[in-house]
Amino acid sequence: MRQSFVIRAALVTLFVVAGCIAPRESFAQQQGPIKPPPQQGQQPPPAQQHPQPQFSLTVQSQLVQVNTVVTDQDGNIIKGLTQQNFRIFDDNQPEPITNFEPNTAPITIVLLLEFSNRRPGFFGLIAKYLSFGFVDHLGPQDWTALVTFDLKTHVVVDFTHSKMAIDSAINNLFVPGFSEASTFDALIDTINRLKDVSGKKAILLVGTGADTFSKNNLDQTYNALKQTNVTVFCIGSAEMQEVYNPVQPISYLQAKNEMDTFGRLTGGMSWYPRFEGEMPDIFTNIVQFLRNQYSIGYTPPASFHDGKFHKIKVEVVDDKGQPLMIPNRKGKPKKVVVYAREGYIAPPPTPAD
Repeated sequence: MRQSFVIRAALVTLFVVAGCIAPRESFAQQQGPIKPPPQQGQQPPPAQQHPQPQFSLTVQSQLVQVNTVVTDQDGNIIKGLTQQNFRIFDDNQPEPITNFEPNTAPITIVLLLEFSNRRPGFFGLIAKYLSFGFVDHLGPQDWTALVTFDLKTHVVVDFTHSKMAIDSAINNLFVPGFSEASTFDALIDTINRLKDVSGKKAILLVGTGADTFSKNNLDQTYNALKQTNVTVFCIGSAEMQEVYNPVQPISYLQAKNEMDTFGRLTGGMSWYPRFEGEMPDIFTNIVQFLRNQYSIGYTPPASFHDGKFHKIKVEVVDDKGQPLMIPNRKGKPKKVVVYAREGYIAPPPTPAD
C-alpha cells in the first residue's frame, strides 16, 4: 500500500542515501535514440543497428502522421469512429486522408521527472510522489523508462515491462543532488533519444516546469516539439507546493503556460493537481488517451516543401458531413473536442521541387 504524504515526508528526514538506482550501462552510455529491449526469447539486434522510425514529420518522409483523440464536452473518449468521420486541413487547405487506423500498438512512454532541490526538503520530492503508481495503469505489453533531471538528464531505468522496477527506482529517489532544473534540455534530449523508436510513444513530464540551467531556450524547445511525433503530457508539481507553501511568482504562472504549450503542440494535455488523491484519475486519463488514438496520415503537396511550420486542423463530422454533436450531461448536443498536434515543420525545398 502506498505510504501517505506525511509518512513519506518523515522518511525523507530519517534516511540519507548516497545515490539513486544506478542506470543500466547500455542505456546510460547511449548517445543515440533509446529503444525498447527485445521481447523475451528474441535476439537483440546488432549494436550498430537501430530501428527506423515508423514515420516522421521532417525531411525523412513526406507522410504526415497525426495521432488524434476525440472526446465529448465532459471528457469522455469517443470510440468507433471511421475514416469517413475525419477531415484534415493543412494550413486551411483540405487534404485527402491516405492512412487511417485506430492506433492499438503498445504504449512506449518515458517518465521524465524533475528531481532537484530547488525548494529544499519535502517540496523537492513532490515530482517523485506524483509519479509513483503510474505504471500500475499500464498493460503488460507497454514499455516504460524512468529519466530524472537536475543539472542534466539521468537515465535511471531502461525501457522495461517491469512495473516493479520502475516503482522501486522511484521509491529510491531520496535526496536531490542539485538545486537546478534543466527542463528544456531534458525534454529535447528525451525527444532526440526517441527519434528512432517506432510506434506509439509519449513523454510524461512531472515537475514545476521552471527552467534554471538549460543550454537550450524555450523557442528551441518549442521547435523540437513541432518536429516530433512524441505526445507530451505534463503534470505540474508546483500547484501542490502552493498548498503547503503559498507563493505566486510570475515565473510560476509562466511555467504553467509553458507546460500547457508542450501538451498542446503535441496533442497531449497538462494537469496541475493540488492533492495526491487526484493522481489515479490523471493517470487513467493519460493511458486512455494513448489507448484510444486514431492514427491519421496524409501526404502534403510538393509545393508545401518550404521548410516552414504548417498548422494542422482535424475536424470530426457525422455521416452527413456535419460537425459531430454529442449530448452533454444535460442532454444538450455539443461539438466534440479534438486533441491532435498543432502542426509540423515541412521539409525544405529541393531543386526537384
